Amino acid sequence: MALLARVTCLVLTTLLAIAGCQAKTVTYDFNVTWVAANPDGLYERKVVGINGQWPLPVIEVDKGDQLVVNMYNGLGDKTSSIHFHGMFQNGTNDMDGPSMVTQCPIPPGSSFTYNFTVNQNGTYWYHCHTENCYPDGYRQALIVHDKDAPFANDYEEEFTVTMSDWYHTLTEDIAPSYMSLYNPTGAEPIPNSFLFNDTLNVSIPVKPNTTYLLRLINIAAFVSQYFYIEDHTFKIVEIDGVYTEPTEADTLYIAVAQRYSILVTTKNTTDQNFPIVTVADTVLLDTIPSDLKLNNTNWLEYSKSAPYPQADIQVAQAQDLVPFDDITLVPSDGMPLLPEPDIQINVTVIMQNLMNGYNYAFLNNITYTAPKVPTLYTVLSSGNLATNSEIYGEFTHPVVLNHNDVVEIILNNNDTGTHPFHLHGHNFQVLDRQPPVGPNFYSNLNGGNPVNYDSSNHTTFPSVPARRDTFVLPPYGYFVIRFVADNPGVWFFHCHIDWHLAAGLGMLFIEAPTQLQERLSIPEDHYQACRAAGVPYEGNAAANAQDFLDLAGENTQQAFIPAGFTARGIVALVFSCISAVLGMAGISVYGLTDLNFHTMYTGPDAPNTTESVAMDNVQPKTEENTG
Repeated sequence: MALLARVTCLVLTTLLAIAGCQAKTVTYDFNVTWVAANPDGLYERKVVGINGQWPLPVIEVDKGDQLVVNMYNGLGDKTSSIHFHGMFQNGTNDMDGPSMVTQCPIPPGSSFTYNFTVNQNGTYWYHCHTENCYPDGYRQALIVHDKDAPFANDYEEEFTVTMSDWYHTLTEDIAPSYMSLYNPTGAEPIPNSFLFNDTLNVSIPVKPNTTYLLRLINIAAFVSQYFYIEDHTFKIVEIDGVYTEPTEADTLYIAVAQRYSILVTTKNTTDQNFPIVTVADTVLLDTIPSDLKLNNTNWLEYSKSAPYPQADIQVAQAQDLVPFDDITLVPSDGMPLLPEPDIQINVTVIMQNLMNGYNYAFLNNITYTAPKVPTLYTVLSSGNLATNSEIYGEFTHPVVLNHNDVVEIILNNNDTGTHPFHLHGHNFQVLDRQPPVGPNFYSNLNGGNPVNYDSSNHTTFPSVPARRDTFVLPPYGYFVIRFVADNPGVWFFHCHIDWHLAAGLGMLFIEAPTQLQERLSIPEDHYQACRAAGVPYEGNAAANAQDFLDLAGENTQQAFIPAGFTARGIVALVFSCISAVLGMAGISVYGLTDLNFHTMYTGPDAPNTTESVAMDNVQPKTEENTG
């Protein structure tokens, strides 16, 4: 037995050594600057480029690799950061990327190194996570290759496909009109176009009778899209980095930040090319400009000599498309339903106006408001008080989780909009969603009343639930998810529609803060970025490092409208006051002008001109001389 144990130990050591030799360090040097681009052929504008290029480079690594991204902010007029969307960052919470959550915003002229091991597989993406910056082009795919994927031998070649909405105007110029007194309903800015791999009219060359892997990523700021390939079906094999049992489908609904990998087997023909169709979810749009093209055609290219037909779809048919319901997908690892939760978090999405007349987004009664110190740094500088949620500020909406808690989130939607919610640091089990994706997705809007989750009356939870990191909350509906708090860190839970996050639709989970203090230390270049940005990196949410329970001076949300006033009423009152002030100012200016005129032309020094005489002869209008 002793000999057997020694042999086993030797074999394991050898295997680990081999695995270690196979892993490598993949380094990217990013100089982030403005460049010019015209991706839809309609309007050239400046976009966020990397190393003078746009579209941005796709990050590609193998599972187990060390990824190092040396970023220099050369934008000159904008702070920045990088979030590696879907990466768990287990043990490297400081590399997660959201500004004022796990780091300071990186100011122009500063450098910042992201360095972490990729112990995951599948389809991800990276994007800026500082204010509204990724809609300006700062987003691209991140692919983690895995030679041991269950479908690794089932395809010949793979392609990465990104889809996105696109604005002709810089986000910094759009944002003030979105969060504005003049937009009291919170209507989201309407994109100018929709892109496919950051351009239009893309052909993907394929051979007949061949299977391909397509990685699909919605990197948009706002709009979900339907996806299908005319006269083709496909097999879903991955969602958000989770391998699934191969499942046949023909149409997908891909919300912002969601990813799918599909296997597509081509036909036995070279006589024609087939449209790859993407259709914007028009229900999300408050208005639809006449020149906005809502459905786009790209192609599976079987032959360069064959025609490239346009998709046969009318915009009005988009809601009639029946996409596959992702809640029914079964992870290939067979992970069973988690046990009853240790902690249940019940929050409701609300959109409403505050005293300044702006329309904000809320989870319960809190619209997320960034603290003065990044929350991760508050954890690391707070000692024994790290488990006290008060120190993180009321308006970050913090929830402290114990290590290895089973966490259940019930998310109700009292809003008529759709919200794709993303959880940093985890994927989660999807237990229930009503209405389901499909023909009844918008059915609750017809009745006019929200349908909230009832714990005593719900569908049976699946025994092996689907898992992903971004899940769509239906309008006037709800979803229920579970995860294990096995990853100490500060993790953002937020709607991934960038406009909604800007309006405050997010909250923080401070997970196992004591363990986090024991395991994590911040690199010096991260603190240097804070100093350069003038952002404190010690203390509570109010930057008080002397008394962590004193939150005086913390950033707060706007005050609620007093009882008795409706949102429409307060907006009307504000506009009435503005009109009154402008009216009084106009009367005053007119009166002074009239006084100055009479003084000028009737005083002792008045000029004797024909113009002044003519002015004196102007007659009041009567029925006879009114023209």
